Amino acid sequence: MNKNKWMSFFGFSAVCFFAGCAWHPGGLTSLDAQTEAVVRSSFRPEGIVKLDALDTDETNRLCSAAAVRAEPLDEDTARRIEAENFNSIVMPPNGQFIGDWRKGEIIAQSGRGLTFSDNGKSPNGGNCYNCHQIDKKEIAYGTIGPSLFNYGKIRGVQDPNSADSRPIVEYTWRKIWNAKGFNACSNMPRVGHKGILSPEQIADVMALLLDPKSPVNQ
Repeated sequence: MNKNKWMSFFGFSAVCFFAGCAWHPGGLTSLDAQTEAVVRSSFRPEGIVKLDALDTDETNRLCSAAAVRAEPLDEDTARRIEAENFNSIVMPPNGQFIGDWRKGEIIAQSGRGLTFSDNGKSPNGGNCYNCHQIDKKEIAYGTIGPSLFNYGKIRGVQDPNSADSRPIVEYTWRKIWNAKGFNACSNMPRVGHKGILSPEQIADVMALLLDPKSPVNQ
């Protein structure tokens, strides 16, 4: 079969495939259910990763469906999802928002944790540099999220433990804990909500961003 015939064959096959999806009895809802059933039946729990890794909540489902449609959530749904996520945010149980920026830098650099090869005893990383510029000296960073270099300095934080700094400190904590409380389908992981980082670890990342002595604010 020559090249043109192969191209025609694959083109026809693709049309049939997608047409078949469109004509499937029960529509996309049925296909979603079948897809989930296949994934769950073929998933093999290993190490610390169990079947509950496949569980999603309404926020995941609605945002995933919107991404497939390449359309944003409707305004009312987005505001409802944001309110639910915002109300789920837990402030530091010990009242300590600011930890050690040196530990925060280690957490920001680390992407380890939550995989089948991890033992569950070592602390997770935040993988912050995967999406953000943070320390100006770091040349490897992602650009999905905004630059966080000079985060505290730009916002005028001279003492993150002072009453004057409390609004930006609380906002930053909430954003790290559950960014979907501010943007329903934010790309940022729900770091605290999903237990990726502990409150103590989040406090250390907070120090990295807000402590004037942190290299982020130099």
